[in-house]
Amino acid sequence: KLQRQLQQGGPVTGAIYDAGYNSSGRLYAKSNQVLGMTPGRFRAGGANVAIRFAVGECFLGSFLVASSGKGVCAILLGDDPETLLRELQNRFPKAELIGGDREYEKLLAQVLGFIEEPAKGLDLPLDIRGTVFQQRVWGALRKIPPGQTVSYSAIAERLGSPNAVRAVARACAANAIAVAIPCHRVVRKDGDLSGYYWGIGRKRALLARESGK
Repeated sequence: KLQRQLQQGGPVTGAIYDAGYNSSGRLYAKSNQVLGMTPGRFRAGGANVAIRFAVGECFLGSFLVASSGKGVCAILLGDDPETLLRELQNRFPKAELIGGDREYEKLLAQVLGFIEEPAKGLDLPLDIRGTVFQQRVWGALRKIPPGQTVSYSAIAERLGSPNAVRAVARACAANAIAVAIPCHRVVRKDGDLSGYYWGIGRKRALLARESGK
């Protein structure tokens, strides 16, 4: 049953529970017996990409940190671990997802400290994946200091593409590395917070935390 659901392309986590496993850990422990490989790799046809991840709690709710061999490739925010794991799987459908061990929890703790106090910075390599334009936008966002905001139109102008305001907004929405690539610091020209992929409430809370309010 598990093999059939994975082949049909459904989320790994949903297939695990639908197949009668009460936790992903229980399934991953038996994955070689059940599938001959882990669920993520099976669904991807054995794609040779490994991403480690772990989930924690912060003042914004749940957060998930994932990293490849190159660096942190995702910091996701949400209401519960299950939703975050599904999002990770959807963002990296061809990856082998590996739950982090105790050593990886040190990285999780480092990211937690950064989320709680962004002004400290995050001294970790990032694996930033996107189009050339997206990477230019994200590079500009990383230059915005904590406690400050910049408009979408100002970012477009800084990139030499003043008419690309909507493209800048789309690049912000496509960002997979929350807080470290601070798309929450981008607002409308009139100062309105506008949207935020992980919820306007989290955007407001992050800005308030950074400004000391």
